[in-house]
Amino acid sequence: MNEFLYGVLPYIALTIFVGGTIVRYTVSERNWTTKSSEFLSKGDLKWANPIFHLGLLMAFGGHVIGVLVPKYMTEAAGVNEHLYHMIALGGGIPAGILFLGGFLLLMKRRFAGSDLMKVNTSGTDRILYLVLFLTIITGCMGTLHIGGDFTGFNYRDTISPWFRSLLMLQPDISTMESLPFIFRCHMLMWMILAILFPFTRLVHCLSFPFEYLCRSHIIYRKK
Repeated sequence: MNEFLYGVLPYIALTIFVGGTIVRYTVSERNWTTKSSEFLSKGDLKWANPIFHLGLLMAFGGHVIGVLVPKYMTEAAGVNEHLYHMIALGGGIPAGILFLGGFLLLMKRRFAGSDLMKVNTSGTDRILYLVLFLTIITGCMGTLHIGGDFTGFNYRDTISPWFRSLLMLQPDISTMESLPFIFRCHMLMWMILAILFPFTRLVHCLSFPFEYLCRSHIIYRKK
């Protein structure tokens, strides 16, 4: 099971993530959209949207540093394990609060808001929200797990080397054998999220309307 979960499934997920995204963009470009619902309910996005995206950016940055930067590089820069641990918690806890808090506000808007919002929420959206929630909540629980130091678990000696070995196409699953349950759940959820990515509204994060910044103003006139 470990061989499949940590040696096969990640490549299936990443292949679908990359290949599916390319196919959707080239074959169904008109469907490349966030399915914006701002015109249905705008006021409740004032805080939820920026809080969620700020938490997302902070969490993503922390994952990039924590997973892709090897321990020996931070130690060479003068950051010992204890200091790194404190910095990670100092950034990870606020990121988790913002990320989860913003997401819960968006869920409240989506599922407890107006009937128009519910009607414009597809089955795929519901699955996406569930998987996102489980991914975020397991990530937050993992951060608290590390903060509590219950087992002395260090993801920089387990998950980080494993993920880098995936990128080098030489998966080393040996470091994942003693992974705590909450981290196993988190690993599984990000792989499911990667598989869902090309088929959901999440594709919008790969696009930025640069032309919007320099286009001519649109002038509206009364009749």
